[in-house]
Amino acid sequence: MEEKIKKIVLDNALELFGAGVEENLIQFQQTRKDVEGDLTLVVFPFVKLLKCSPIQAGEKIGAFLKNNVSEIEKYAVINGFLNLVFSNDYWLNQLDTIYKTQNFGFSQPGSKPMMMVEYSSPNTNKPLHLGHLRNNFLGYSVSEILKANGHEVVKTQVINDRGIHICKSMLAWEKFSPLNEKGERETPANTGLKGDKLVGKYYVEFDKHFNQEAKEIIEQWQLGDFSNFSNDTKIAFVNFEKAKEGKDEKAIQGIDDKIKDLAKNQTALLRDAKEMLVKWEARDPQVYLLWTTMNSWVYEGFEVTYKKMGVDFDKLYYESETFLLGKDQVIKGLEQGVFFRKDDGSVWIDLTSDGLDEKIVLRSDGTAVYITQDIGTAIDRFSDFPNLNGMVYTVGNEQDYHFKVLFLILKKLGYTWAENCFHLSYGMVDLPTGKMKSREGTVVDADDLIDEVVETAAEMTKERGHLEGMTEDEREKLYYQIGLGGLKYYLLKVDPKKRMMFNPEESIDLTGNTGPFIQYTHARICSLIAKAGELNFKATNVELLSEEIEIIKQLALYPEIINEAATTFSPAVIANYTYELVKTYNHFYQSVKINIEPNETIKMNRLKISSEVAKTIEKSLKLLGIFAPQKM
Repeated sequence: MEEKIKKIVLDNALELFGAGVEENLIQFQQTRKDVEGDLTLVVFPFVKLLKCSPIQAGEKIGAFLKNNVSEIEKYAVINGFLNLVFSNDYWLNQLDTIYKTQNFGFSQPGSKPMMMVEYSSPNTNKPLHLGHLRNNFLGYSVSEILKANGHEVVKTQVINDRGIHICKSMLAWEKFSPLNEKGERETPANTGLKGDKLVGKYYVEFDKHFNQEAKEIIEQWQLGDFSNFSNDTKIAFVNFEKAKEGKDEKAIQGIDDKIKDLAKNQTALLRDAKEMLVKWEARDPQVYLLWTTMNSWVYEGFEVTYKKMGVDFDKLYYESETFLLGKDQVIKGLEQGVFFRKDDGSVWIDLTSDGLDEKIVLRSDGTAVYITQDIGTAIDRFSDFPNLNGMVYTVGNEQDYHFKVLFLILKKLGYTWAENCFHLSYGMVDLPTGKMKSREGTVVDADDLIDEVVETAAEMTKERGHLEGMTEDEREKLYYQIGLGGLKYYLLKVDPKKRMMFNPEESIDLTGNTGPFIQYTHARICSLIAKAGELNFKATNVELLSEEIEIIKQLALYPEIINEAATTFSPAVIANYTYELVKTYNHFYQSVKINIEPNETIKMNRLKISSEVAKTIEKSLKLLGIFAPQKM
């Protein structure tokens, strides 16, 4: 309707305004809820042309549109806003169009360019946790929304299977894993522990011993013993201690942290881990075997968790494979003058002229850093998928600077597609107990959290009843759908950029802006339609109530909503639209007769509206990775 009105105004501008007008002067907005109207035209841009007050300008334009647009029944001018009211027939036609259009709101598959969405991208030194849940749910949902908007989508993850953090778990397992009666160290097979959790256990174990060794070194320094340490280290420690004089408690804590970092860099554990990384990059047989063994444990554990989450991937990338390509690019970039080498042999890029700083891309020992393999991975992906038009990285906002640097380096290396790389930066998930820390073992395990919400959903559903006629398997499936749906919706309804506090109990509440509330409305409509008997949804000529028009209005917005969610990479747009639709429908459900309506034509029209709401709820929940149960 906006396009139709816009065309009529442009075509008749001379008659209306005495002069042609630019298209950008014609501005629409949704009508305020406290006034009558279905669409609002902003009048202020035309006041100067018409040389009159905003109200007079609105009256002139309103009268013209009412005479020339059959769908406009009446209008009202409030200050500089022209509120247009559409006819009953217009809304009936809208409903009929929605009903007849297959997959209303979705664009033709493949009608837009190919996009790749990266999400999850875990480290193989620990299990997936609450933060990974937000990441996976976001990435998966954005992929589905982009598909709905017509894009061909490749869902991917890059598995961080190399680096010093991986070597820390490997080294700790070698040093600290107890031997059983058969002389075997701990494995998933002989402990029954999920592989990713076993490896994560030793990442925490490394940190405990690492901190203890650093503490003992500091105690040694405090006694004046610097044997086996360089003179530079001694000078640095003495200067730090002197710097504490006259400082407040907060400043002293900051200096103590620097002393701790200094001590950590002197530990035998860190030295051994660095040596293991060098051996790994040199493909030392013993280190490589240990690496492949422990990673295989982790992959088996991840697969179980991904299945439980309800997410999947089309293509996997491994840092262990792509970092070499990244190193090759660094060498080429050195020759091109993009990078420079420092005296210690490390390779850097100077981005100060771009408002950033210098960034290391290769260490002095020749090993790669994070950004090295990210360069290689990006290039590898565009090589694998020549039709790829853009790439979305779903990564927490603590990596904002990293991605600014990455995209800038790729541009400087001559890759024009870097312009279409986007960092879907999302806020961290907090708990009432504070921030999670993997090294300290204070994370909320993803498996445990999913199990917890499903168990709570089961208890809640059993208390409510309504499970008659369902088998035990069907009930268990329902508990899982409600629990996981609540968890996903809770994490997706918040704008991705915002940091959020997670409350498991709130996530499965049956009231308010929650997944189960929306699922329950879908189940209610399914039950309503099932009880209605034979359905006949032909076009009808009935007088619509305001409650019915409000629902049709929201249904008609669906294509626009999907497009907005796709262009902003925000599942929250879908989530909150669906919640508003459900609230509007529930008001309609409570206000009017449906199955008990004596007039068959009116009854069928209301069931038609209900059916389209159910379809939209189901499609929207699916875009969020959530099931829409037919019975709850």
